[in-house]
Amino acid sequence: MNFNSFFLKSFRVLLLPFAVVYGLIIFIRNKLYDKNFFKSAKFNFPLICVGNIAVGGTGKSPMVEYLVELLKPDFKIATLSRGYKRKTRGYALANANTTALEIGDEPMQFRIKFPDVPIAVGEERIVAIPQLLQDQPDLEAIILDDAFQHRIVQAGLNILLTEYSNLYVHDFFLPTGDLRDEWASAKRADIIIVTKCPEDLSIEKKQSIIKSLKPLLSQTVYFTTIEYGIPYHIVSHDKRMITQDDEVLLVCGIANPKPLKELLLENTKAYYQKDYNDHHIFSIDDLHEIKERFDEINADKKFILTTEKDAVRLVKFADELIDTPVFIIPIRHRFLFSEEEKFNGQVISFIRNFTHKV
Repeated sequence: MNFNSFFLKSFRVLLLPFAVVYGLIIFIRNKLYDKNFFKSAKFNFPLICVGNIAVGGTGKSPMVEYLVELLKPDFKIATLSRGYKRKTRGYALANANTTALEIGDEPMQFRIKFPDVPIAVGEERIVAIPQLLQDQPDLEAIILDDAFQHRIVQAGLNILLTEYSNLYVHDFFLPTGDLRDEWASAKRADIIIVTKCPEDLSIEKKQSIIKSLKPLLSQTVYFTTIEYGIPYHIVSHDKRMITQDDEVLLVCGIANPKPLKELLLENTKAYYQKDYNDHHIFSIDDLHEIKERFDEINADKKFILTTEKDAVRLVKFADELIDTPVFIIPIRHRFLFSEEEKFNGQVISFIRNFTHKV
């Protein structure tokens, strides 16, 4: 453990009294919902919620993308996000001229990857859902991005993500830990997915994790690993493989870049970091600093690598990046233990069975 990591963990332990108070507030809030003092709205419409009970990168955006790719061939679907750190407020439906500043990073990423899918944002989902249904009356399902802890709307299918290296059952409330909701809230999930698992996760370890999660009989637990695709240029979309001869400058502003750094450590000659805060809005000065850092790398085979989430905040400099080797690395969930079809069937059946009931 390095000094900075040790200092951060020690400082967070000192904040334990604040974490206890925060946890008490969350506990009371949930009890008020459980006792119907606070009401959750239900819609006579298939809502699929993807979320977690911890801050940080558990893979929500790749899971929303997975669901979109799974469902859009057979259903008319849309996504609804809060639009975190956007410069606007209220409900908005993305169009061809929309920017990340207007709807946020993740929704913009969805918009770029799925231009034929309605992508909407709205802080108050109870208001945004009817507006989205009015704008898109032929919808057959809506995927709610990062909505699990927001109980004002009750989804029909709740998918809860938890990271392999930081399971919620081993975590504590903010600011000492990373939990923004209590462990008991996991019981509201229909599906629990343990994300970012090692590819070679053993059956024994799988069973040990399931035992620690203590799922209800009605809950299904799945395990996924991160699968990276072939990087493509931010402007031309030309593809480029990562090789052992490459030296890479990683430009990254996401919550948890550790898996990506491990990929580069194992598959490149060397990599260098240019880290930014999560959801960092890149300026022209940032771009110049990135280029200067890249020019300092003395190698014949070199390029800049960034994430899809960061790319939506860099693409505004497309004119300056045409001749710069900035490549985007795509990411997706891959289900372990040959359970992909089981998961797919569970999600598809939810929509079909819901439709049959209406």
